[in-house]
Order: sequence, then structure tokens, then C-alpha cells
Amino acid sequence: QVQLVESGGGLVQPGGSLKLSCAASGLIISNAPMGWYRRAPGKEREPVATIFSYGKIYADSVKGRFTASKDSSKNTMFLQMNSLKPDDTAVYYCNFRDFWGKGTPVTVSS
Repeated sequence: QVQLVESGGGLVQPGGSLKLSCAASGLIISNAPMGWYRRAPGKEREPVATIFSYGKIYADSVKGRFTASKDSSKNTMFLQMNSLKPDDTAVYYCNFRDFWGKGTPVTVSS
């Protein structure tokens, strides 16, 4: 059974950084298409970054600031978030096909 567990969220000031982790079990992530999504308060869930075998796709709102990566030795996916803005405040979710983690909250506020 596939399980995805996010961690690393928290409160950070504007301009700060956070690194989210998604620990996977029940699948081998190395070649699996996986993504990060987020749901801001009062908004629909939206894609943030997706890692495919041939490359990565980022939402326009995070390009140049966020970097998604995988560590196959740890079977873990990461999301490095820099230059954070208040608009990045959301619950961040890890996704593989129909499987979702429970999310980790990120709050960007002074």
C-alpha cells in the first residue's frame, strides 16, 4: 500500500526558506511521476511542481523560487522553497497518481 508522509512545514517570515519532505513507502520513487500541490485558505488545490522522468514542471507563481527533487536512496521527495511570500501560505501535499499525503502547513507571515 502506498503511503506518503509530508513534513517540514511551519511558520516563516517573508523572504525566508523552508524545505519540505515527502517520505514514500509502498512504491519506488526513482522513476515515478510525483508532484507537490498546495491548497491556500479559501482556494482550490493547485499544482506546484511535478517531477517526471524527463524533467520537472513548475507553476508560474513559484518558478525560480522553488525546486523539487528526489533522493532515491531515501525514497523521499523534497521541495526547497526560497524567497517565500505571504501568498505561498497553504497546506502542501505530496501526490503519486491517486495517492495523497495528509499535508504539511506552511505559513508565511511577519
